[in-house]
Amino acid sequence: MKTRKEIIIALAVGASVAAWFLAGAWTALGVLLVFLLLFFREPIFKFVGEVKVELDKCSWPWDPNQTGFKRYKELIESTVVVIISVVLLAGYVTAWDFLLSHVVGALTGTALMK
Repeated sequence: MKTRKEIIIALAVGASVAAWFLAGAWTALGVLLVFLLLFFREPIFKFVGEVKVELDKCSWPWDPNQTGFKRYKELIESTVVVIISVVLLAGYVTAWDFLLSHVVGALTGTALMK
């Protein structure tokens, strides 16, 4: 015997397939989303509420008392540090790859493509 949940999901999929043939893919997707959102609304609202509680506990990288770009000073500085680190790491890996590919090519006698 099928459970209530399985029957509702089957109806949602069936309605989506019917909407696909009658009105198109976007309508079918909309019908499926409406069915699923209505069916799973309680877990969704619970999840969103828990996420809000957890985000309220977070320490954000800006000072709420300041305005303009000064407000985001720490965020901008951290972003610049990350970008510089990624560029340096990419250069390091590229240099070693270039060097090792030439060394291996010289040892094995294979010509590298230029």
